[in-house]
Amino acid sequence: MSPLPFYAMRILMISDVYFPRVNGVSTSIETFRKCLGQAGVEVTLMAPRYGREETEEPLDLIRLPASAIPLDPEDRLMSYRAALALAPQLAREQYDLIHIQTPFVAHYAGVALARKLGLPAVATYHTLFEEYLYHYISFLPREWLRGLARRFSRQQCNELSGVIVPSRAMAERLTEYGVQVEMEVLPTGIPLQRFAKGDRQAFRQRYGIAPERPVALFVGRVAHEKNIGFLLEAARLALEEQPELLLVITGEGPARPALERQAEQLGIAAQVLFLGYLDRERELPDTYAGADLFVFSSRTETQGLVLLEAMAAGLPVLGLAAMGTADILAPERGAVVGQDDVAGFARQMAALLGDPARMQALAAAAVPYAAEWSDQAMAHRLAAFYTQLTERHRTTGRLPLPAPSPLPRALNSP
Repeated sequence: MSPLPFYAMRILMISDVYFPRVNGVSTSIETFRKCLGQAGVEVTLMAPRYGREETEEPLDLIRLPASAIPLDPEDRLMSYRAALALAPQLAREQYDLIHIQTPFVAHYAGVALARKLGLPAVATYHTLFEEYLYHYISFLPREWLRGLARRFSRQQCNELSGVIVPSRAMAERLTEYGVQVEMEVLPTGIPLQRFAKGDRQAFRQRYGIAPERPVALFVGRVAHEKNIGFLLEAARLALEEQPELLLVITGEGPARPALERQAEQLGIAAQVLFLGYLDRERELPDTYAGADLFVFSSRTETQGLVLLEAMAAGLPVLGLAAMGTADILAPERGAVVGQDDVAGFARQMAALLGDPARMQALAAAAVPYAAEWSDQAMAHRLAAFYTQLTERHRTTGRLPLPAPSPLPRALNSP
């Protein structure tokens, strides 16, 4: 096998979220930063200051002043002015490209810095906002919010040199919006070895779960757009065939209180275990190993990274093939495409848990399939896309971006 290429580049990333805030964007950034470094790409990240970071952080992480966001204690609004004030310092670092990870202050600051520094800028489009906003701004008409999200996304994407999307479905959706810049379909890879070393017995002993009890697992942010209520309703029906079933929901988020009430109302509170946030490196691998079936019902995922994590751990998956998850689930290697109705999904859940031979076959297929989505492979593809954009920029010799749109007043944090 020929050796992988080595890239000598310097990239400035900027994001509105990063650890200690835990979500898919933070995970994606961390995964790519580590693997890009191994491929010869130096990455400096600009992110908000949360006030609970480690005492000593790496030199390639720039924390910007940030303010709390009302009604959203998990997130921060970082300072646009502080980001732009770093332009002279950043110019001395001689970066090749700016990679924007989120569409709030980071987008506007990233585009402005790209123009000041004469660099191309690319963004990763992580979130399908038209299917997201109405969960949080429910007092406005849903169709109006969808139209706003489409215009917002089209304008931002067309200000860039290129856009990275995690699935073909997302690329098709952005094309429908009127996005005209080049798009690269590039999912986040997964660190395979991390999820191959889970301890099933340790997980079950920790939470008092009998060795033979069937466990269905959800991992992810406990948010309204994840459609976790669908899983609760399906579990209630599946319990008729699998009376010992335990549904484990791992993660934190704003929907947890409502979901706990729903479990009580459905009469299955004793069959649902909410674990909250688990450490990704120490506790989460054991959680995957301790389950029998991974279940997922989000219809708005741009990728569905947790599906691949589960399969890397040898855990069969039952999930809805919608948006980004379709790319992963459609081949049905280590996974079963779930029916998009509660009764049908419940029947599939109960049938799989009652069929050890099929579950074993799915588990055997899951591991090699997940290996095709490794973090190293995806990082090299990202580095190649960076190279393509920077070479084009050098060849054309033009300013990489049109005039940026103004920073919305709501994001104008001091």
